[in-house]
Amino acid sequence: MTRTGLLGGSFNPAHRGHRQLSIHAARLLGLDEVWWLVSPGNPLKDPADLAPLHCRFASARRAARGLPIRVTAIEREVGTRYTVDTLRRVARRFEERQFVWLMGADNLQQFHLWRDWRGIARTVPIAVVGRPGYDGEAQAAVAMGWLRRFVRPAHQARQWTEWRTPALVLLKTPPDPTSATLLRAAEPDWHLSSPGSLNPTALRDGVTRRLLI
Repeated sequence: MTRTGLLGGSFNPAHRGHRQLSIHAARLLGLDEVWWLVSPGNPLKDPADLAPLHCRFASARRAARGLPIRVTAIEREVGTRYTVDTLRRVARRFEERQFVWLMGADNLQQFHLWRDWRGIARTVPIAVVGRPGYDGEAQAAVAMGWLRRFVRPAHQARQWTEWRTPALVLLKTPPDPTSATLLRAAEPDWHLSSPGSLNPTALRDGVTRRLLI
């Protein structure tokens, strides 16, 4: 079984924080690969704020360069909009892999707003990576009222394939303040100069191997 971490997000744009989260999660969890699931759209965010999918996909490929990370837009292919549905489809399709869901503490803070978030926790183990300014609020998050009883010790993180879900582990990693929101504020039109916007037909999905366009 290939131990695979799943990091979903808008990647609007992808940045060093995504890269560092993946590097540290892979080390602490003993992962063989990490998949970055570039979402066609985030139900909790304004679609008008999202750059085109192929630009975000291209930025993710650049940020993941040189690492055992596959960049994929598989949600668009399987026709899912919500994480809980994506996870169930992916788990059935790739039975030779064991998956763990990766997310930053900022996502844990609003996890209770996700569609069937308890269903997500029952489908795969969850590993939460600290984010500067969010860790305290994440511990007090609404979802933690239910999830706290399922928290596993961080020193047992490499044993996640043996855990019965729900299971959640809080990983301590070096802080990285990089934020997509701040990057967009500094360069609102970042996607216009993205290589993906110049030649989107050259982008190939890292999991399905199909051309994005």
